Amino acid sequence: MANANKCRKQMDDNHHPSQTQSLLPGLPDHIAELCLSLIHPSSLYSVCRSWRRLIYSPSFPPFLSLYVLLSSSSSSSSSSTSSQSHLHFCTFDPISSTWHPLPPPPPDPPLRVLLHHPSFISRSLPIQSVSVSGNLVLLAATAHNFTPALSRPLIFNPLYKTWAFGPPLARPRRWCAAGAARGEVYVASGMGSQFSIATARSVEKWKLGNQRNWERKSGLKDGRFSREAIDAVGWRGKLCMVNVKGDAAKEGLVYDVEKDAWEEMPEGMIGGWRGPVAAMDEEVMYALHERRGALRKYDPERDAWEEIMESERLRGALQMAAGGGRVCVICGVGNQIVVVDVVAPLGRLWVVDLPTGFEAVAVHILPRMSRLEFGFPSVE
Repeated sequence: MANANKCRKQMDDNHHPSQTQSLLPGLPDHIAELCLSLIHPSSLYSVCRSWRRLIYSPSFPPFLSLYVLLSSSSSSSSSSTSSQSHLHFCTFDPISSTWHPLPPPPPDPPLRVLLHHPSFISRSLPIQSVSVSGNLVLLAATAHNFTPALSRPLIFNPLYKTWAFGPPLARPRRWCAAGAARGEVYVASGMGSQFSIATARSVEKWKLGNQRNWERKSGLKDGRFSREAIDAVGWRGKLCMVNVKGDAAKEGLVYDVEKDAWEEMPEGMIGGWRGPVAAMDEEVMYALHERRGALRKYDPERDAWEEIMESERLRGALQMAAGGGRVCVICGVGNQIVVVDVVAPLGRLWVVDLPTGFEAVAVHILPRMSRLEFGFPSVE
């Protein structure tokens, strides 16, 4: 490829090429961008700096990246009742294979989240987040006084690298069901500062981009879905959720977003819900049997789960996300993310190691962050 060789030579001759260097000699840049957008970013990245800048520019079609909520903990003084936990927001760039921090959230009001407490030795306190319309949205967490840490959603837009607040929740909550469907965010059940049956049965909806308010929807028949922090999985115009996590027996409900009505989860669907579940583009639902490490796909026609693969690496799965033909799973004690290519005939699998000293709280698949200039410091 003559242009690629010329571009490499320009990079070798001049370590910091001119900003006016053309992308493809002989073509206007806007035409060159159209041509280069047809090539996978991984092929462009290794050729020259101008092409590397291009794939991170706002004008280039964004490729998908991992966005991970990470925690790091240090022991507090003996007089304290909890460990000092720190929440970090990072993204893993699959093209450069590097971790990068997100810009810090707004300082006012400060985000103060309780992740660990001696009263809950065997578990971490949850932080509930969803991805919707290419944005990362934080919805619920626990503050240090065991109250809801978020009175309104906190939203990160990767393409603009900005944080923003959504409208206040009518009932701020923690340990709730959180999900997204058709560009709308839902929270259901959970509790506020203390348990309330009104909060445990309530459901609220917010359409991203509408800064006015949350809309109250049809409530749950009881408060049995406030026992755990639950992922409400958006799938074909519905939200699917169960009342407990893991391989335990559970109850399941399905919310129809068009009818604003709740119904019992199909028997086959709930029977295979034995670990974390995620939906690809809200069309194909995947579930992991956390004890066996078996990844399955749901067949609604047969109301049954079809096994894709089984791997020891997938055992003990904590949380998962799906997008771009990949299923990304937080496994073990949260120190690595296993990626499965579910489009490949045999389900190709590989591991992404987290930065040293961090554990994953949640993983999402979103468009890469744009960069006005190439290069910024990595996490490690």
